[in-house]
Amino acid sequence: MLTDNETNLQRRLLAEKTAEAKRYRETTRKCQEELKKSSEESKRYRREADFYKERYEAVTNSLSWKLTFPLRWISDLFAKNFIGRAIQCVKDHGFAYTVNLYRTGGYDKGEPEFETIGLTQKVEYVTPRDFFRETMENSRWQSEFEFSSNIRFSILVPLYNTDETFLREMIESVQWQTYGNWELCLADGSDEEHREVETICREYAGEDGRIRYQKLEKNLGISGNTNACIDMASGSYISLFDHDDILHPCALFETMCAITEKGADYIYTDEATFRGENISDIITRHCKPDFAIDNLRANNYICHFSSFKRELLERSGRFRSEYDGSQDHDLILRLTEAAECICHIPKILYYWRSHPQSVAQDIDAKTYAIDAAKRAVYSHLERVGLEAEILSTRAFPTIFQINYKIMGHPKISILIPNKDHVEDLSRCIDSILTKSTYDNYEIIVIENNSRESDTASYYKKLQRNEKIRVVTWPDRFNYSAINNFGRGYANGEYLLLLNNDTEVISADWMEQLLMYAQREDVGAVGSKLYFPDESIQHAGIVLGLGADHTAGHIHYGEEKQNLGYMGKLCYSQNFSAVTAACMMVSAKKYDEVNGFSEELAVALNDVDFCLKLREKGYLNVFNAFSELYHYESKSRGLDREKTGEEKLRYEGEVALFQERWSEVLASGDPFYNPNFSLERADYYFVGEDQ
Repeated sequence: MLTDNETNLQRRLLAEKTAEAKRYRETTRKCQEELKKSSEESKRYRREADFYKERYEAVTNSLSWKLTFPLRWISDLFAKNFIGRAIQCVKDHGFAYTVNLYRTGGYDKGEPEFETIGLTQKVEYVTPRDFFRETMENSRWQSEFEFSSNIRFSILVPLYNTDETFLREMIESVQWQTYGNWELCLADGSDEEHREVETICREYAGEDGRIRYQKLEKNLGISGNTNACIDMASGSYISLFDHDDILHPCALFETMCAITEKGADYIYTDEATFRGENISDIITRHCKPDFAIDNLRANNYICHFSSFKRELLERSGRFRSEYDGSQDHDLILRLTEAAECICHIPKILYYWRSHPQSVAQDIDAKTYAIDAAKRAVYSHLERVGLEAEILSTRAFPTIFQINYKIMGHPKISILIPNKDHVEDLSRCIDSILTKSTYDNYEIIVIENNSRESDTASYYKKLQRNEKIRVVTWPDRFNYSAINNFGRGYANGEYLLLLNNDTEVISADWMEQLLMYAQREDVGAVGSKLYFPDESIQHAGIVLGLGADHTAGHIHYGEEKQNLGYMGKLCYSQNFSAVTAACMMVSAKKYDEVNGFSEELAVALNDVDFCLKLREKGYLNVFNAFSELYHYESKSRGLDREKTGEEKLRYEGEVALFQERWSEVLASGDPFYNPNFSLERADYYFVGEDQ
């Protein structure tokens, strides 16, 4: 039964969401009007762009341009102050960080690409105390709110030689909390040269009885010191907090809402990293997805601010010193294994301070953290009965490629619908035959109304290979029906749906898909696809993204070497959907959801299929290491560019999809943070231009 206060809170939140939705609808309407007005102008700009592109290519392909390259390179060094910036980067971030930055191309923009999105505005200087004061003025009503339960949070902070300013600001950020039933447990392992840490803590503890302090006889390491905090804790919920960071004044209140409204036993929030003592000097905003196990295995995306029921800790065990450096990742993996209701609060409620000694600034400050993180993931996989190889990626040493052990040697049936376009089909099949390292597969080409004589000749040539068959679907084009028809001829345990306009890049592309498709909890697995110019065509699908607000490809058009937002282009992760241009699923699970929906002949059938799998409780995975080229829709053209009957068909399928999955679309994509725009594919923050 809700109390009056909780009812009022819900009404307040509902009113806020209703007003927000109204604003978005109005903005969408205006944008659509502007797009309509500017269509002719856009065509003119495209024509001009094509003209200047030709002129540019003529210049850059000339002999004189190539001969003068050394002079331009030297000039650019001085113009960009390349050497000076490199020295400053080494000073601020360390040598290894700088080398990796230059190697991946991120330095041209001044910071790594996954850290600079939307952070070009002028930075004003705001101290944490000013931030607390301003936030409290806007959230004063929370201090007066009464929940039906009165949960105490024990906030654990292990101390070690903490800077005086950082220590005071950390403690005060807890004191400014709008929810007041907390205790701050401080276990101090500082050495004799930093006795001021004890003096400051006793000063605050003497003024506020909720602050509990213990001076440890010796430094026990971060895990040991945190376990000492646990010994001091009396709360029914535990919260983890670093000694040099800042907590948003509303952090505990929002966490309390998640507990009372959803029964959450593990709660985490979004976070930001700021530089030094200016809380407005934001380096990174980390806006996270809801709980995603494949993301968590690849990197500790949950991190801060985490709170959890004390019983979870008692069941999972305390911090383990052998994982120091990545002790949080180890503990979070164990806690989430045991949790029954994991809740993500999509608000930035934690501020991670970056300074020369922090992992937030340079992982090389604590290189042992890399090995500890790998061991934490190995340990987790062993507990859940999985075997895998764990490798660091180019994005960051603690962002991992996880190569699961393939069980047995199952047959894979590759289904390729085709109509003419012999050159495309030939390139696709040749790349499979010559580049693939996995050998137990069959290729089923599903012929659909080809007209060219060369096509029949090519089919005869193909069928000389015992791995290849050609079957015929005589009716009009219907992608869903064609694949369902082809499935009837498949002998493999796994189905690999593949467009005829694709070309294999990575030799182990099938193994990368199979290792995930074999997992009992996984439905569909998709590949990383590139346009011929090396830009990204597919790296996962987000619900609600794009012009139709149905579904769209994230990171669309980004350069191949881009790390992606928070390194997302460099590791395999969970998405609501992946494209069927290259998708693997077990034949059993394909049949379980009755294959593709034939009412969706062309558009959104792969997204619909993935949502049917998700509805059954399966995860869909984007694998960043199964790479192919995709000459997108060369055979049939792009749906949005159709006219006449085909345009009506497309619009009808969009309407059907929106009606079928209306509740899912309304609730938002759990693997995409609501702080990001649905109008752009580059993880652009909503309201960034305001």
